Amino acid sequence: MDLSLSMVQALFGVSSSTTASTGSAAMAIPALQRATADGAEAKGIEREKKDPVSISALAQFRTALDKADTIEKALQDPRILKVLLPALGLAGQEGNGALVRRALLSDPKDTKGLAAQLGTTWQAAAETLGVHSTGLAGLRDSTLVENLTNGFLKYQYRTGLDDTQAGMSDALYFLESAKTATDVYGVLGNTVLRRVVTGALELPDAMAIQAVETQGRAVTSRLRIDSLQDDKAVRKLAERYLIAAANAAAEGSSSSTDALSMITTLSVSLRA
Repeated sequence: MDLSLSMVQALFGVSSSTTASTGSAAMAIPALQRATADGAEAKGIEREKKDPVSISALAQFRTALDKADTIEKALQDPRILKVLLPALGLAGQEGNGALVRRALLSDPKDTKGLAAQLGTTWQAAAETLGVHSTGLAGLRDSTLVENLTNGFLKYQYRTGLDDTQAGMSDALYFLESAKTATDVYGVLGNTVLRRVVTGALELPDAMAIQAVETQGRAVTSRLRIDSLQDDKAVRKLAERYLIAAANAAAEGSSSSTDALSMITTLSVSLRA
C-alpha cells in the first residue's frame, strides 16, 4: 500500500503544522538547562498528580478498565486510550483505533507482525503492554497499571513544558532514549527520535514518503549514529532541535498573524 505524506505524518508523528508556542530560540538552551536540573522533573510530576485534568483522566481510565469484558473492547475505549497511548509513546494515534488495536495485540517478537512493521516505537509499546500473550488480565495487572499511570503523568508534565518552549517534551525524551538507537533504522522507527534528529539536521518532513533506505542515507550523511552514545553529542542535537523548533513556532505564529491581518483588512475593505 502506498502511503501519502499525511498518512505517514499520522502514523509516525511527523508534524504537519506548527502550533503556536511561547519561548524563543534564544531561550531554548536555558529552558533545557532548567528542565534537566536535578529534581525538576520529579517536582513537575508531583504537581501533575494534583492537576484536576490528570486526576479525572486517570479515574476514568481505571473505571473503564474495570468495566471492560474483553481486551479488544478495552483497546477501543477512548477513556483507556487517553491514558494508555501517551504512556506508551503513541500519543496522537487516537484516531487510528483499528490500527492501534491490531498493532498492540500483535506479537512484538514477530518480525512480520504489525507492531514490528510499524517501527520500534510501536514494537516497544506492544512489548511493554504484553497483551498479545496476557490479554485483559495482563492489562489489569497492578504493576502495569501503575507504570501506565506514571508514564501518563510524565507525558502530561513534559508536554506542558511545550507551552513555554516549543519541542521541550521531545528534547527530554531524546536525552533519555537516544542511546537505544544503535543504527539509523532505530532512529527512523522511533517517532520522537526521528522527529528530533531530522529536525536538528533540518531535513524536510516530505522525506518521510521516500524509501527508508533513502531516508537512512539522508540521516547518516549528516550524522554518525554512534554519536548517539555520547552524552555531549546527544545534548547538542537536543539543543539544535529546540532552536529549530522555536524558530519554526515563531514562523508559524507570524504566518497565522499575517493571514489574520489579511482577512481583517479584506473584511474592512468589503464593508467600506
